Amino acid sequence: MKFSVLEKNLIAKLEDRIRDTTPGVMVRAYQGGRIICDVSVGNTYAYYDFASVTKVIFTQQAMMYAFELGKWNFETKVSEFLPWFQSPEAKITELMTHSSGLPWWMPFYQEINMNQSMEKRREQLRDIVKGLKIEKSETAVYSDVGFIVLGYILEVIFEKPLLDVWVDIKNKFYAGTTLEFHPGNVSTTKQSLFAPTEECPVRKKLVQGEVHDLNCWSFGGVSTHAGLFGSIDDLGWYSLHLRSQLLGIARYSIRQKTAQLFAKRALPEGKGDWAMGYMMPTPGSASCGSYFSLDSIGHTGFTGTSVWYDPKLDMSVNILSNRVLYGSDNKAFAKLRSEIHNWIVENYRRSGV
Repeated sequence: MKFSVLEKNLIAKLEDRIRDTTPGVMVRAYQGGRIICDVSVGNTYAYYDFASVTKVIFTQQAMMYAFELGKWNFETKVSEFLPWFQSPEAKITELMTHSSGLPWWMPFYQEINMNQSMEKRREQLRDIVKGLKIEKSETAVYSDVGFIVLGYILEVIFEKPLLDVWVDIKNKFYAGTTLEFHPGNVSTTKQSLFAPTEECPVRKKLVQGEVHDLNCWSFGGVSTHAGLFGSIDDLGWYSLHLRSQLLGIARYSIRQKTAQLFAKRALPEGKGDWAMGYMMPTPGSASCGSYFSLDSIGHTGFTGTSVWYDPKLDMSVNILSNRVLYGSDNKAFAKLRSEIHNWIVENYRRSGV
């Protein structure tokens, strides 16, 4: 395979840096809608656990689509769809910007009865969430729980189970991709094609082709906060899809005006770096490096995945890895991720790819 100067330089950097950081990494970057970098270093696989990147590929897109259909607006309260929600005045936008006051995480998997059907598990989860304490803070607190609540809202809006909501969103936005949840924590694809994540102390096995997130696993592998699996092609497709929405060239039911509204900063600086469902760069410690503009949007995943798009550079960088195989406490990948973005921008500017 013939590599560009940019790709050769990135491969050299990665070969030197992935030791003790991640078993392998796949990187694909686009500028102006065309691939400028497509490399794999180390032990890589066909499919990866996208972890929290699920939040933007599925949940954010589904909520934006529902907004476009007129099902809700930025003043809509959560209780209008979920009368059981414990904060009557909380708005849906607060869930999407992690400012609702819900806890960042809870070990739901310790309480969920996995002998029940997925539907019954969701009912049990709802009853647990009902009793959670809401504590508003001055700044946004990243919350898996808030995005789990969005799943219940989507079920009410579309009047169908969450997995069926995903099937509709996939058919509308991602037809032809291999993006998938693994309902019942079972995949129809050969297990060896999936990047292994971690030797799980709860499941007492190496997790491969089964969602890493224990809460999503306990729900049956389908959720609005985690659970999607896919390839670098799938992640690249999503980033191009996002670009098309923002440029108004998408062949889908999202107007450019709506896409741009959801991509705008939603919280005041200092209160949280969030658009409507998307992460935005935190100056000085952005996971998309120091060159991506403050208008960039994207998301990271705990397993070592991420997608970022900068509308000013018209560039996206997509990263897949299974850094958790070296342990969930392995923090080295966070630095490498931002460096990857910097190396790509620096080499792109230098080489004029």
